[in-house]
Amino acid sequence: MKRTILLATLFAAALFILLAGCGDPAIGTLQSITLTTSTSDLYGEGGAAQLTATGNYTSKATNTLNGKVTYTVTPVGTTEEGGSLSATSATNPQTVSVSTTGLAEAIAPFVCTWHNDGTTTTPSWVLTGSYEVVATFQNITSNPVYLAIASAAGEPAPSADNGACGPTPTSQ
Repeated sequence: MKRTILLATLFAAALFILLAGCGDPAIGTLQSITLTTSTSDLYGEGGAAQLTATGNYTSKATNTLNGKVTYTVTPVGTTEEGGSLSATSATNPQTVSVSTTGLAEAIAPFVCTWHNDGTTTTPSWVLTGSYEVVATFQNITSNPVYLAIASAAGEPAPSADNGACGPTPTSQ
């Protein structure tokens, strides 16, 4: 009987030590990160979108990783005028800045990622570029999300767009 208890205790201790090296035994090991956003458009200076990084574990449990992940922003496409979108970094957050809590904001002078293919009286907006955002934690990178940037004003109805870029938040 004593031998059985001793073997069971040793087995339980070995199992605990093995599991401790693979992540929290209650939730398992991080397998992937899912990144989502409250909106895909940032309207004007200070326009914001909340990013949420969710860790997916071997036990099928999920856990919010905001505040733990590192965000990377990469420009994709062109500006309204056909030029390159501004590069961003933690030290140079031109156009888009992402805080450690996942709040993405448009930073002045933001660069429009829409082009008016219509007329000044009847705008027809086409997305020409966006900012790709990914989250990384423990060498695991999330799916990308894309943020487009438009002016807060958009086109004043029913007249010309007056230099504004992109559709108004209500016209999508």
